[in-house]
Amino acid sequence: MSISLRSLILLPIWISMAHIQQGGPDEKEKTTALKDLLSRIDLDELMKKDEPPLDFPDTLEGFEYAFNEKGQLRHIKTGEPFVFNYREDLHRWNQKRYEALGEIITKYVYELLEKDCNLKKISIPVDASESEPKSFIFMSEDALTNPQKLMVLIHGSGVVRAGQWARRLIINEDLDSGTQIPFIKRAMDEGYGVIVLNPNENYIEVEKPKIHVQSSSDSSDEPAEKRERKDKVSKETKKRRDFYEKYRNPQREKEMMQLYIRENGSPEEHAVYVWDHFIAQSAAENVFFVAHSYGGLAFVELMIQREADVKSKVTAVALTDSVHNVWHQEAGKTIREWMRENIVSITLQNCCNWVSSSEPLDTSVESMLPDCPRVSAANTSTGHGLLPGGMTCIFISEGSGLLAVLPDLHYCSFLLTRITENINR
Repeated sequence: MSISLRSLILLPIWISMAHIQQGGPDEKEKTTALKDLLSRIDLDELMKKDEPPLDFPDTLEGFEYAFNEKGQLRHIKTGEPFVFNYREDLHRWNQKRYEALGEIITKYVYELLEKDCNLKKISIPVDASESEPKSFIFMSEDALTNPQKLMVLIHGSGVVRAGQWARRLIINEDLDSGTQIPFIKRAMDEGYGVIVLNPNENYIEVEKPKIHVQSSSDSSDEPAEKRERKDKVSKETKKRRDFYEKYRNPQREKEMMQLYIRENGSPEEHAVYVWDHFIAQSAAENVFFVAHSYGGLAFVELMIQREADVKSKVTAVALTDSVHNVWHQEAGKTIREWMRENIVSITLQNCCNWVSSSEPLDTSVESMLPDCPRVSAANTSTGHGLLPGGMTCIFISEGSGLLAVLPDLHYCSFLLTRITENINR
């Protein structure tokens, strides 16, 4: 096992620090010696030699990757899948590289939503000024005017954005597995209006302005000796903090601050905002939600805040590995009853949560929560939880009263979902 230059040089320091923490008669002397040693180490130069610059391409072509005709990410020259450990023993650098690629893929999926799915990108808040932070959602041309049915998709938490189920699956499997695109296309083919939420786009990042902190000696009336002691302690504290920061963040990346988006500062806020300004205003008689992971929690919060409106407009909800909790979220009795309505028939209910399980398909899975029933999706684990991605969506005719979402056999680890379409509700 190889050891990095940084580890070799810092190892004696860590050992010394451990000895000092144990105490002893020479503790003060050792502390002074250690401080002197640290003051003579040029950590900036040390870290730069040990870790390459965090300067990554801003295009897929720059990374020398492209999506092939099967939607798989492959190296342009070798045809090989993405390699995470591009540089050995530099996990942090490899992770930053992966994140940089992920940001490019997010923009790529946005382009596919507009070009391949013909969705419109809608800026929010709808009344935002030019200067304030903004987010956006995607919707089909008929999302607000379709009189029959509207499909609303909510992804989970983390780095995923609108149109994605899981970034890792996009990179390591293919676009059909990790994005909502197959689902969106099939829904539109079957006459659904579509709205794609973007619940993780809650803020923008800007560089934090540098603030000059005035020395206490400049403005204090304390005795000179006391001021000198305080300044000395402050400088030593800053030196220790800088030492930690140089190790944690050797490239000295810019310090950023977050500016939250009005009324969309969390997934829950976002769901309520999109409901109020779009879904509630739509002409659709029947609204269907498909929510994955934290998206299920956001939907329950929407029900809590807009219970009567949701009940009057939403026909069915399909949850996949939802992390909602009706007790922690303090959902009322009427909401819990709505979520478990018609529990006798798995395919005839308002809400159902398909979860990862080795049990046969649609087998009831025990839950201590008195909300919507949990049933098996006939799989164990994808490494990313149960995901709606990778599905071949088969929408049964309205006459059957059933909307079915069936998995492609190649992706047998994903869910099979059935939701009710009560046309006459």
